[in-house]
Amino acid sequence: MRLAAWGRLARATALVSALGTGAAMAETLRLSHNTGDGTTWHQGAERFGELLAERSDGEMELRVFPNAQLAGGDQMRQADMVGRGALDFVMTSAINVTPLVQEMAVFSLPYLYENYAQVDATTADGGPAEALREILRTKGIEVLAWGENGFREVTNNTRPIKSPEDMRGLNMRVAGPMYIDVMNALGANPQQMQWTETLTALQQGVVDGQENPIGAVIIPQQVYEVQSYLTAWHYSYDPVFLGVSKAKFDAYDAETQTMLREVAAEAMAYQRQITREGTETGLAFLRDKGMEVYEPTPEELAAFREATQPAFDQWAERVGPELVASFQDAIAQAE
Repeated sequence: MRLAAWGRLARATALVSALGTGAAMAETLRLSHNTGDGTTWHQGAERFGELLAERSDGEMELRVFPNAQLAGGDQMRQADMVGRGALDFVMTSAINVTPLVQEMAVFSLPYLYENYAQVDATTADGGPAEALREILRTKGIEVLAWGENGFREVTNNTRPIKSPEDMRGLNMRVAGPMYIDVMNALGANPQQMQWTETLTALQQGVVDGQENPIGAVIIPQQVYEVQSYLTAWHYSYDPVFLGVSKAKFDAYDAETQTMLREVAAEAMAYQRQITREGTETGLAFLRDKGMEVYEPTPEELAAFREATQPAFDQWAERVGPELVASFQDAIAQAE
């Protein structure tokens, strides 16, 4: 009888313990992104975490790791880690995924886009970017929503950039392989470098300049403190996407999958909005901070477009003429 009583007590204790653990424990998920905690990337990631906790009734918690911390500072590794299931979520830009999926370079082809309406036409549901979602699925990544890094502008410490000739000889930090060919076409000396190393390299004169979007990077990362000149040449566009490990995503039921997509779409719409707002007021802000800002004329932009055409043609062939044509068709319709 004593043994039976102990058995009942043990089973009751185990049940209470199990119920208590199940009620108290939330699923803790990890998201890695490239930039610092003052950027619109981080704000979008935090909004995603807030919405995720709210919509899951606290059953899902998100920890956000900036500066590619979980990849040892290597922003190129993050997508691969998500694809292998070593990370749950990633927020990264198209150019950082081109070593894994070279078709992602289609977004950043020089002078493909002129305005946001054209961008939105390509990333909208059912648009040509759906083909890239399919490719990323084969790499183990489920794209939940598109956000924005933005139109990339050039900064440097040597001289104003008003023509392709002004780029000649400048040592330029670049983020991905396509930009190496673009900078070579302009006569610059490209140096691929992690973003976590770039501000120090600019400050120490290891490189003369860099190119990045205003609202998402140049202002929040205070690039204006280490660079004197900016040219708003809008030469390349860079989207951000919020992706999840496909293995993780497939393990959820349909209702949870739908919730993840909806929450990600809302968070990235917010991230895109604040990025564009920061860009809209950015030139005046940078002038106030002492940068010399130049806005090229249509004729000057045409000269940059002509100079970078060889790089456009080279990369259009690499990412696939049909994919490029689908983007160009969507852009033409947006006009």
